[in-house]
Amino acid sequence: MIEARGLVQTFHTGRGKNAKEVRAVDGVDLDVAEGEVVGFLGPNGAGKTTTLRMLTTLLRPTAGTATVAGYDVVREPVQVRRSIGYVSQVGSTFSGAYAGDEVVDHGMLYGMSRADAVRRGQELFERLQLDGLWTRQPKNMSGGQKRRLDVVMGLIHDPTLVFLDEPTTGLDPQARANLWDHIGDLRARHGATVFLTTHYLDEADALADRILIIDQGRIVAADTADNLKAQVAGDLVDLEVAADDQVGLAAAKLGAIADGVETDGHHVRGRVGRAGRVVPGLLRELDAAGVTLDSIEVARPTLDDVFLTLTGRSLRDAEAGSEKDDDKEQVPA
Repeated sequence: MIEARGLVQTFHTGRGKNAKEVRAVDGVDLDVAEGEVVGFLGPNGAGKTTTLRMLTTLLRPTAGTATVAGYDVVREPVQVRRSIGYVSQVGSTFSGAYAGDEVVDHGMLYGMSRADAVRRGQELFERLQLDGLWTRQPKNMSGGQKRRLDVVMGLIHDPTLVFLDEPTTGLDPQARANLWDHIGDLRARHGATVFLTTHYLDEADALADRILIIDQGRIVAADTADNLKAQVAGDLVDLEVAADDQVGLAAAKLGAIADGVETDGHHVRGRVGRAGRVVPGLLRELDAAGVTLDSIEVARPTLDDVFLTLTGRSLRDAEAGSEKDDDKEQVPA
């Protein structure tokens, strides 16, 4: 459904002496099969949105090739646009229009008759729990309702491939969970292939069949969430020691079975292979040595751990500290 080879996008930023060329996407290869839900994961500035804009024909690649729904994004952009649905980060509805009118007009732009657009739109309103809002203006909707309306706009012409760019950014937890349910139904109810860009780790883990991780314009990993997490060496064991003078002894005991042991105040942490099998023995040794614990936590590897293993930094830290931003106005080179 999507095939890209060597995609590159460079931008010029700044002026005069401050002018520089930024390689936002640096040789991306990716494949998405029909019927897949693929999560495209990475911090702001990693190249997610720039890659998506090239795949949806909104930005011409500086170099490389891509076919989407069987059409070349450079030579056949109109056919690509007719075959895909696209839900942008910022949405596509006019806040002062009636929701139903926006949806019908959008469908007619794709060549649908008004009657078909109304029928299809009302069906989608019911499925995405927007029934009763046909004549409401988006400015009077909640954040979750507006994002679901954006999804309706992307699905009105019954596309075979749907691009969702940060669909839950800015939503409260309840609205996010609700939209997750609807995203999960896109393939089951509509038979759609879904390409989902996100920086939310739990979102990618919950929704995607397969995950692509991009960092600094390059794909650094591509696999299922379970396989990616299996690459991380062990479960994280976190011991909270009751007394200052016992921290060193606890670290020594944990170090006998764990990798990368570190201390932080009363906490002693390390990664342990098959922690469920060895932690009971560790607890017996700590008790025999007179080490008192206030708590113990064992956590399975997360996608953030995967990112840390691959790049040497936490995805959340990269998200917070990113100096680049895909949404900043830049001039293609």
